[in-house]
Amino acid sequence: MYLEEIVEDVQLESDKFECKSKLDREDIVGWIKTIAGFANACGGDFYIGVEDKTNKLIGFNRREADNERNYFNNQINEHLVPRPQMTVSFIRYEIKKKERYVIHVRVMESAVKPVILKYKNIPSIFMRRDGFTNGATYEEIIEMSVKSKNTQYDILTSDAKYDASKFTMLREFYSEHNDGKVLSDKALHSMGFYNENELLANGALLFADDYQEKKTEVQCSVFSGFNKGSERIVTINRFHGNIISTIQYIMEFITQRMNHSMIKLGDKRKNIDAYPQRALFEGVVNAVAHRDYFLDGTQIQVDMFKDRLEISSPGSFYRGEKLGKTYDLSGIISKRRNELIASVLVSCNVMEAAGTGFDKIIEEYKEADEGHRPYIYSSSDHFTLVLPDMTYIDGVEDSNIPVLTFVPVANGTNYDDKVLSFCYYQAHKVSEIAEYLGISDSTYLRKQVLGNLEKQGYLEASKISRAMYFKTNPDMVTVS
Repeated sequence: MYLEEIVEDVQLESDKFECKSKLDREDIVGWIKTIAGFANACGGDFYIGVEDKTNKLIGFNRREADNERNYFNNQINEHLVPRPQMTVSFIRYEIKKKERYVIHVRVMESAVKPVILKYKNIPSIFMRRDGFTNGATYEEIIEMSVKSKNTQYDILTSDAKYDASKFTMLREFYSEHNDGKVLSDKALHSMGFYNENELLANGALLFADDYQEKKTEVQCSVFSGFNKGSERIVTINRFHGNIISTIQYIMEFITQRMNHSMIKLGDKRKNIDAYPQRALFEGVVNAVAHRDYFLDGTQIQVDMFKDRLEISSPGSFYRGEKLGKTYDLSGIISKRRNELIASVLVSCNVMEAAGTGFDKIIEEYKEADEGHRPYIYSSSDHFTLVLPDMTYIDGVEDSNIPVLTFVPVANGTNYDDKVLSFCYYQAHKVSEIAEYLGISDSTYLRKQVLGNLEKQGYLEASKISRAMYFKTNPDMVTVS
């Protein structure tokens, strides 16, 4: 028997068609590149259990077909990033009164390109053209990236079906923050949680009770002093679970370890927390809602220091301004990176329908002095919210500058030591360095001091928006 006998209107001559008798365990790249090539092109149909060239049916019995499908899914999950959208189905037929099965994989054109094949830690990009799968050209890679640059991870459709019983934590969280109201299936569907075929969006999977993959990974640490480089780590915990449990875990980790203090207000005494609960919750929710879930192998970083809390989220501000360091939290303009996740959190009444929610943080710190003002800094791969410890009297001080030892700089100046120490833990722009040194932002500073330190390899320069930032190269110095 042949494939065209059991599948109507099969396009045998199409460049969107390919068959394999069986998935080759010894040459995984040989067949998996076809799936990547289809996803990077216009999609295609991939049949397993069909002889290549002749389209003769080889087929599998029921158990073999199930094993072959599971192997296929495991290899796709392991080697293709992001996972292409596809449907996997069985086509049943009979031969000599015995049932046999062919596996049909329908690969859709990926909304996020390029789909990358990673094998033995070597990434490759393939493209399907004229019935063959070959490596993508430089021009094709650029075109794919441009077309998919605004696609959001959370709104893409997964291959998992919606099951209301698997979202009990989300429903409880919703009721808790909405005076006992019930989160309905209709409300979830209207947000794009699942589609008309009841297939969940990627972002919806992150809310499932049993979600245990590492898209939501968090690392929480407590340091005994003011920085990571020279202070003892008191605690370091890692966690990954669904989005609700992630928020709850971070909040519990911080509240169990933060300081409390009594202050006198007139004739009364008041207990204050290191970090105002409302500001803390806003910061945690924002980190979860705006992280870049495309970035595998990353984590939300929560670091508690003697004078402050830092919450860092993977990915810079989405389609917003690239920031260095700013205290103007209300002036930050950033669009939602994850529309579905944000919509769900808004419906749960824990996130603002518009804006970043940073106004609430400013409100909580409105009576704080200069040393206790929250701020944010952002780079190309992360953004960090810093909440000063309200119980630490001195506030967050720039005086926490390390003492460095280094080989004298060729053609150096008297400012080298101070510049390298100031820029060791955090990158600074020229105006900030000038202010710290107590000198003017001059050609001398830019060329003779900073330019020379960069030329000699002691400083690393990067441009964010229009500002040039400098950071000390840790390989050239030693913390005393």
